[in-house]
Amino acid sequence: MGTFSDRSVILFLFLLSPSNVFGSNICTSQGVTTCRQCLAVDPRCAWCYQEEYGKGGSGASRCDLKENLLVGECGPAAVEFPSSTLFIHEDAPLSSKASGTADDVTQIRPQKIGIALRPGDSKRFTVSVKQVEGYPVDLYYLMDLSFSMKDDLARLRILGNELAMTMGRTTSNLRMGFGAFVDKTASPYMYTYPPAAVENPCDGIHETCQAQFGFKHVLSLTEKVARFTEEVVKQEVSRNRDAPEGGFDAVMQAVVCKDRIGWRPDASHLLVFTTDATTHIALDGRIAGIVQPNDGECHLDNENVYNKSTVLDYPSLGLMTEKMSENNINLIFAVTKHVVPLYKDYSQLIAGTTVGELNDDSGNVVQLIVDAYDKIRSKVELELLGVPEELNLSFDATCLNGEVIPGLKSCTGLNIGDTVSFTVEVQLRSCPKEKSRTFTIKPRGFKDSLEVTVDFACGCDCEANAIADSPVCSNGNGTYECGVCQCHQGRLGPRCECSVEDYSPSDDINCIPKPGNPICSGRGDCLCGQCSCHANEFGQVWGKYCECDNFNCLHFKGALCSDHGKCSCGLCQCDAGWKGENCNCSTRIDTCMSSIGLLCSGRGNCQCGVCQCTQPGAYGDTCDKCPTCPDSCTIKKECVECQHFERGQYTEDNSCNKICKNEIEVVDELVFHDNDRNKNAVNCSYKDEDDCVEHFQYYEDENGKSILYVVKEPECPQGADILVVLLAVAGAILLLGLIGLLIWKLLVSIHDRRDFARFEEERAKAKWDTANNPLYKGATSTFTNVAYRGN
Repeated sequence: MGTFSDRSVILFLFLLSPSNVFGSNICTSQGVTTCRQCLAVDPRCAWCYQEEYGKGGSGASRCDLKENLLVGECGPAAVEFPSSTLFIHEDAPLSSKASGTADDVTQIRPQKIGIALRPGDSKRFTVSVKQVEGYPVDLYYLMDLSFSMKDDLARLRILGNELAMTMGRTTSNLRMGFGAFVDKTASPYMYTYPPAAVENPCDGIHETCQAQFGFKHVLSLTEKVARFTEEVVKQEVSRNRDAPEGGFDAVMQAVVCKDRIGWRPDASHLLVFTTDATTHIALDGRIAGIVQPNDGECHLDNENVYNKSTVLDYPSLGLMTEKMSENNINLIFAVTKHVVPLYKDYSQLIAGTTVGELNDDSGNVVQLIVDAYDKIRSKVELELLGVPEELNLSFDATCLNGEVIPGLKSCTGLNIGDTVSFTVEVQLRSCPKEKSRTFTIKPRGFKDSLEVTVDFACGCDCEANAIADSPVCSNGNGTYECGVCQCHQGRLGPRCECSVEDYSPSDDINCIPKPGNPICSGRGDCLCGQCSCHANEFGQVWGKYCECDNFNCLHFKGALCSDHGKCSCGLCQCDAGWKGENCNCSTRIDTCMSSIGLLCSGRGNCQCGVCQCTQPGAYGDTCDKCPTCPDSCTIKKECVECQHFERGQYTEDNSCNKICKNEIEVVDELVFHDNDRNKNAVNCSYKDEDDCVEHFQYYEDENGKSILYVVKEPECPQGADILVVLLAVAGAILLLGLIGLLIWKLLVSIHDRRDFARFEEERAKAKWDTANNPLYKGATSTFTNVAYRGN
């Protein structure tokens, strides 16, 4: 029997063992048996491949926290613990202005980074974007030449120089091109009878026009504006049979025929699409027996005419979006009023498009293009290309005033020269087959991009030294890899020393977690004192006692972990951008942003990516509808205060640039300039902090641009004349004194008259009676002599 000191040493060593110092943790609780499995459990887990580790009955797990392994006497050189890293390979500074060619212009920083990621781990980096001043612009004008656009063509012939001059204020490096479209040259889209209608579709209306065509590239992008006007003058309208046009065929060819059109790689690409009609979309070609899908390739013949018009179907919206993104095209729909709603719906489905309302004769097309270009340049939105499905990306935007907006990957209301930044978090959900993948982050419509290369740190270096049929594994019954034996089929045990045929009931005690519990949790067999988990049709079962699986977690709408996470041992491990017990709660807030840039329009809270309206009467996806809420005048009043006068609540809390996206114009008086303006404008007034009445007009144009016309001089009350005030006060006091005296005199007179009347009344009632005066004494007194005794 040992002494007390011996027992103390033994107790101390027992307490010092890793399992007792640190207890069970996420690494040790999963029951993993290989280094690769260990690294996939958690980014904090490490693996010890030292052969002697865990011997002597300590029960230490090879998969544990790194500090535990080192305390457990695993040599530092034998610890597999790859860490996630990030390296910036290219980081050229942002340019301030485009000069000459744009080859050396940099609008995104950094340009190339490399990341090494472990499963479940993430790294963050910041992307800065700046739209430089004077950046080159390529503008390709794509016009509908059906018969209804005859007056528009006549107007365009005189607008070429004006368009070039107006756009020249934005950039000194402008190139313009021209193309036209009608519709597919097949029945029922074109007139085929009488035969003369094929060459002259206007024969039926006794006019002459050119034969119908699908798309015709007329003028490549050029700096010579005179050439643009010259080619437009040569054009003639055509005529098709049905109302919709084949415009999307033309859009596709204008986008993908880069060499023919002349798109420069180092310029902003504007494709202006003008029409007064609806357009055919994918599958409409079946009416003419055209069933082959559009292939998204260039098909212009030697005469620059689309030669697959009767072979390929119209392109789908998805294919157009993909090709526009590849070629950095910004599409502008310049369409007449009655089809604006349709093209606005298209713009919601085709990223990078804007819609403007075109006058019936295209008279406003120049201003429309300028406004659309300004709108494009006022927004920066990141798009992702080639992101592996094993990666999760989340974004935080820092737009203006340094305010961080979680879950947002776009900024609006910007001016040329503004710099915005986005914090990007990349998380590796699971390990792909490839060891490395590259994806791209780029601002939509920009040529500049950030190239991100991700190396997947899913394996262990020690795997390269694996020994097949190793003598360490019971004379060749397994592969010795990373300090453990991977046994051949039918063999079990730490050194593959046990065969599945060698069953002993006494071994079952090692497969029961607690007395009374079933062997191997009822989901496996106890072989050689180890649980061999059953295969399961629902997923994987693992663990020392087969207690873990990847399918018994919370579901949401029938999806395990809402399809936004992975199930591990009864708990959902959510992907980046999701949270909650079942990973059904999004951390994004951009879905709650209203059109005015306010979270839930300032009338609610964003919970799980959905607005919960808190203000009574508010409803809608972003709480933007509220009949009982303050009107537009009340809302825009604060924007006038902060944008024009630089005061008010929005100025104090530095939220002016975030909330107010209006353009301020100072005017002498409020007027209505045209019918549309008269329809959409609202005159507003309010009293400011100086008691002056401010007048402004709130106007929203057809592009959704908000303009506030503020009257230059407010109506303030005139200051009082001091002399007049003094005289008025003195006069008032004197007058009040005189009035007081008169009232006093009147009251006294009334009182005296009443007393006199009372006296007269009493005197009239007086009666005089004859009587003796008891005080009267006569002049004679008679006395009697008592001593006289007379006769």
